Amino acid sequence: MDRERRLDRIISKISPRDVNGSEIYKSELIYNVISFIPACDFVDNSILISNLGYLLSQQRLNTCIVDFKVFYPNLYQYLNVKPNKKSKGLIMLLKNDKTDFREEILPTKYEHLYLLSPSPQDLIEEYFDFSLEQIDRIIDNLKHMFDIVLIDVPNNPPLEFCLSALKCCHLGFFNASEKVDTVSNVMKLLSFAASIGISTAKLTNIVFTETLGINYDYKVFKENGFKIVAALPFVKAAHTNPLEGKLYVKDNPVMDKHYIKNINILVSLLTGKNKGD
Repeated sequence: MDRERRLDRIISKISPRDVNGSEIYKSELIYNVISFIPACDFVDNSILISNLGYLLSQQRLNTCIVDFKVFYPNLYQYLNVKPNKKSKGLIMLLKNDKTDFREEILPTKYEHLYLLSPSPQDLIEEYFDFSLEQIDRIIDNLKHMFDIVLIDVPNNPPLEFCLSALKCCHLGFFNASEKVDTVSNVMKLLSFAASIGISTAKLTNIVFTETLGINYDYKVFKENGFKIVAALPFVKAAHTNPLEGKLYVKDNPVMDKHYIKNINILVSLLTGKNKGD
């Protein structure tokens, strides 16, 4: 019975384009599939994506967060969702193109926000042999089911899950930190992507997270054709909240105004809405 209620909830929320007269659908989103790629070690993609996903869902956008970190999924923890059992979730959709997506997508406790994730119990070797075509099919289905899809992409260029997310996204962001090797890491990945025919023009946006206000050479990004669209400061509570099953932008009683301002810049960019400071 609980399973049926869960599926009824998903069915009622997915495919909002069938709803007429809703304010949010007066203009279609330009960008539907958004990839976030860590540009260096120790950048927490999951904090950014989980909080951004919540804010987008509060715009009444049916939002699906996809965890492509198949070897170490963790977004179910950040969204306080019970993880999939072994061989359920993402891997089930990859193995069988007849599987109903609605049975493998997890609803979160937040309205309009959903998660597609591997099971943490899956074996690493189970993900070695999936082709780009199989993964592309997953993304293509999701972009027709949801208003917006946010993909947490592992920075592992030979891995098909990384390449498919770069190839199929409408817009990509590198999640960077103030480290000396950040620029070279981004350029290496883009060079590899271009060498196998993936367009890199959509992958020139940089989001800095966990900034500490050090004397960092940001100009080098502009000199190499990149655009810094937001810079979120390091906030200790943003790292502590997931351990308690909470989201910083919702559950923290006192929020850093610079963090909120910059994450709202991303919301505005993805929704086409202007937000005040």
